[in-house]
Amino acid sequence: MNKDSKIFVAGHKGLVGSAVIRRLKEQGYTNLCTRTHAELDLTRQQNVDDFFAEERPEYVFLCAAKVGGILANSTYVAQFSYENLMISANIINASYRNHVKKLLNPGSSCIYPRHARQPLKEEYLLTNTLEPTNEAYAIAKIAAIKLCSSYNKQYGTNFVSVIPTNLYGPYDNFDLETSHVLPALLRKFHEAKRSGAAHMEIWGTGSPIREFLYVDDLAHALVFIMEKYDAAAIGEFVNIGTGSGITIKELGELLAGIVGYTGEIRWDATKPDGMPKKVMDVTRINRLGWKAQTGLPEGIAKTYQWYRETY
Repeated sequence: MNKDSKIFVAGHKGLVGSAVIRRLKEQGYTNLCTRTHAELDLTRQQNVDDFFAEERPEYVFLCAAKVGGILANSTYVAQFSYENLMISANIINASYRNHVKKLLNPGSSCIYPRHARQPLKEEYLLTNTLEPTNEAYAIAKIAAIKLCSSYNKQYGTNFVSVIPTNLYGPYDNFDLETSHVLPALLRKFHEAKRSGAAHMEIWGTGSPIREFLYVDDLAHALVFIMEKYDAAAIGEFVNIGTGSGITIKELGELLAGIVGYTGEIRWDATKPDGMPKKVMDVTRINRLGWKAQTGLPEGIAKTYQWYRETY
């Protein structure tokens, strides 16, 4: 990419898209193209086709998606399927039709089977059944990966897919019904501290192991790949993460310490845990020259500071 190349960041208001915008600006890119949902509904094919035909972006970061935690994924299965399938299909097809030089498609680690061996390697995709609580979202994300691969194979496009681990950071979703585990717990601890609650309840047993990546580290990886590696070098996709995990119980204790909550933490074992363990193998991305830089305590502290300043 040249510094004046026209770059479309789809979903620029979200967690990933906003971090990509920050990174591109830091790197000196000046011709960034964005649209809000009110300005462009990415689920509508004609709207997306018209936008691409008019703006003619050279590079695309497909950061737009309907996302959420275990409750949202289990409840809004039709929305998660339809919206994510349509967004990906519309942008990928329009990028092909309008000769986009390169597209970067971030997926999700939930694409891996529920009982896949750990750590999760790229070759484990589609080797077993998915985790039921996020199956709808996972299938949509797998479809997007395969669509990019199919366009590359049939049309010679340069569409690259990456699989980030669980993300957190500024501009995350902190809604208790639709957010992921880390921002949801951060908000719950914050509110419990403010109210002086003697105890706080968390879903599940606390035993699942998860990996978390600060979103600005992901943005660094995405721009790094867009600048340096084509689809032929990446293959179907590459994992992006830290390569280390933490139990949800340990995460709760870490969050409580950073927020300053001193009450009791109670675990509701009647609620689902999700996948028992989900930690990425990041050997390939490390070999390509990228490695995560932000430790979990540091990243949570930055996120909590942003949350307090914003909310």
